[in-house]
Amino acid sequence: MPIDRPNQVWAADIAYLPIDGGFLYLVAIIDWASRAVLAWRLSNTMDVLFCVAALEEALAKYGPPEIFNTDKGNQFTSAAFTGALAAAKIKISMDGRGRWMDNVFIERLWRSLKHEDIVCCGSQASA
Repeated sequence: MPIDRPNQVWAADIAYLPIDGGFLYLVAIIDWASRAVLAWRLSNTMDVLFCVAALEEALAKYGPPEIFNTDKGNQFTSAAFTGALAAAKIKISMDGRGRWMDNVFIERLWRSLKHEDIVCCGSQASA
């Protein structure tokens, strides 16, 4: 379907940022039409709360999109995240298994992050 206006479709994904002894996790929410990052959060755990916090920030700033697309990760399939989408009357879209192209715009964001050689705590970022 053509995506031709802001707030039509948003997407989210999580990137893993290696640090000494583990990872930080970066969630970003983007608007597919503008490719703008609407909200983001860093966490040292994969708990769903940092994803919900980013979603709540984006909703407060921009209002709800029609559709929200993610992969089928535990954070995005959780009752907390899908419940927040349902409460805002947002249609939920999830990528097919192994189909990174279904969420290509946020994957492009992670590629740009890596291409710019962003360094976190002595390690290169990876998605």
